[in-house]
Amino acid sequence: MKSKWIILLIVGLLGNGLLYAQPQLPVENRDLSIQIYDRQNNPLRTFLSSQDTYAQSVSLSQISPWFVLAALAAEDRRFYKHHGIDSRAVLRAMWQNIRGGGVISGASTITQQLARLLHPRPKNWRSKWAEAWDAVKLERRYSKDEILEQYFNLLEFGNQTQGIEAASKFYFSLPAAELSLAQSALLAGMIQAPSRLNPLSNPDGALARRGRVLSAMLKNNSITQEQYQLAMQEPLGIFIGPRPFAAPHFVRRIAQLSDGNNRIYTSLDKDIQLYAEKTIQNHLTTLADNHVTNAAAVVLNNTTGEILAYVGSADFYDKQHAGEVDGIMARRQPGSTLKPFVYALALQHGLTAASLLADEDTFFEGGFRPRNYDGKFHGTMSLRKALANSYNIPVIKVAEPLGASSILTYLHAFGFSSLNRPAEFYGLGIALGGGEVTLLELANAYATLARGGIARPVVASKQPYLSFSNTSGRVIPEEISYIITDILADNTARAEAFGLNSPLYFPFPVAAKTGTSKDYKDNYAVGYTPRLTVAVWVGNFDGSAMQKVSGISGAAPILHDIMMYANEKYPSGSFVRPSNIVSARICTQSGLVAGEKCLHTREEIFTQDTLPQQICDGKHESVSQELEIVFPVQGDVYTYDPALPPAAQALHIQTVGADTPCHWVLNDKELSEIGNNFWWPLTRGKWKLSVTCQDKSAEVSFSVL
Repeated sequence: MKSKWIILLIVGLLGNGLLYAQPQLPVENRDLSIQIYDRQNNPLRTFLSSQDTYAQSVSLSQISPWFVLAALAAEDRRFYKHHGIDSRAVLRAMWQNIRGGGVISGASTITQQLARLLHPRPKNWRSKWAEAWDAVKLERRYSKDEILEQYFNLLEFGNQTQGIEAASKFYFSLPAAELSLAQSALLAGMIQAPSRLNPLSNPDGALARRGRVLSAMLKNNSITQEQYQLAMQEPLGIFIGPRPFAAPHFVRRIAQLSDGNNRIYTSLDKDIQLYAEKTIQNHLTTLADNHVTNAAAVVLNNTTGEILAYVGSADFYDKQHAGEVDGIMARRQPGSTLKPFVYALALQHGLTAASLLADEDTFFEGGFRPRNYDGKFHGTMSLRKALANSYNIPVIKVAEPLGASSILTYLHAFGFSSLNRPAEFYGLGIALGGGEVTLLELANAYATLARGGIARPVVASKQPYLSFSNTSGRVIPEEISYIITDILADNTARAEAFGLNSPLYFPFPVAAKTGTSKDYKDNYAVGYTPRLTVAVWVGNFDGSAMQKVSGISGAAPILHDIMMYANEKYPSGSFVRPSNIVSARICTQSGLVAGEKCLHTREEIFTQDTLPQQICDGKHESVSQELEIVFPVQGDVYTYDPALPPAAQALHIQTVGADTPCHWVLNDKELSEIGNNFWWPLTRGKWKLSVTCQDKSAEVSFSVL
């Protein structure tokens, strides 16, 4: 005990009463690297700390006992016997230094080294005494295990690694708890001079130092002779894997939201993430000749709001095409993807899926004269058909009585906060995507439809809880959401514009919508099941136009592949039909419940309070009494695409005023066994189509290139 007080007296006197700030433990309060993991606890990325090190912290129980023994043998074999200063080591070092005529041995204990790590000072005798003084204070305040734990977490091991956990993962791709005897001795040997004994640059020196550490352990009886021999024979065994940097846009955003948390377990599903990245890259190679350089995709779990995949660009490192830009958070014009929300508002104001809308050349207020994507007019049609085929003129006719202001308010309720201009700025063009939104807003709005009209935040992680939005609560009635979903999932209804075998067709229930902004600068595809929502953007970050690439040819194939893969992992059933949704057979030419004399009918769904009460008698005023071929239109020109399956390229021949079976002729060739409305496979040539029904007849001419 006398030596203890002698040391304290010497430190107090030679330190000239120096008072330094009390060393503080635990060191978890210091700046550590932010470590981000996926939902299966796979590492996504570890960020550098503010000290430019990969700094990780673990408890003493999470460190291999071999490393503890090796470090004690190498640095402070009497650690558990002294009180911060090892008097024997001090006297031995003084004698060695006097005999050697210089500094040969420092005699610093682990506690003194910890004091130096906590408060770096210039290397001089004054600092030595200060460190000794701090070491004594540390020993009086903290247990030996607490000191040892913090020491191991503060040590630097070269190559920007700080702490035994970071070093173990870097050099051996193992957690510190799994270090072997030989691996532990190698890392413990590096404590003395991490740069000089770096096994990457000086493997021979590192191995020699490992041998000296193992010898010290044998001398201390920490290991047996057999263990010593086996460890000495073990090769260097360095196994350095690349430091993970997965989902770069996602982890960068998570780091910005971390708020002091250094371990974040996210919602990301690494399997879906990797598949989405690969899918985007593969599809972009097929679009390169169309001046398409980038794409982004996000996958949400509708039930929880969790992000399962987040691909901000095709290649984060592609500087030529601004790969670091986050396409999920970039504001772009969404095109027709906003139409479902306009129609949902219209349904709440009394329209039904069977309501008839005229697709005809129309001037709206201010000279606004929209055109359809295909440049044609398609006559009178149901709301279902107008939305499913994404025709522009009908949605503007719906939007006009609603007003831009009410539409904008409605979109805000769905979480489109990026639409922050006054309603007058957007005008009726808001219904055609004439504003800028983010892909994440779009995905979450569609996820709201998938949830039956209930909005919830987009969740990025649960430990700690991080979210990208704050929307929550019911936005629209469940039955309205279901009707919109039913339309978007109706592959037959959209066949006129997209064909029966488009990328929007799935072997399981999926509601889907595409969108293309003005001049082909952006295109989108969004699809959802009851369980998942997938949203895809394709375009160029520099704002340049693609060459005739629409949502169905650009974004939709990517959506299709990602949804098919994700559904295997998160399978979903059918959309749940609300109890107040009813079905009725309606007359397609009037939108009313079909009577006995109605020849053209189909099933439609309604809410109980919007089911038409009037029965159509077959002579409704909206029915054309003259025989007319309404599709195709006179002079239409179509293009046959050899890249698409033939079955996906067909015209839906449609008539009105045909109340009996009719006789059809195509280029003087009779067509038999067909109805008054049928599908005709697209074939190149110039065509004249005529129809005769009793004493009425009609004909049109069109071309297929």
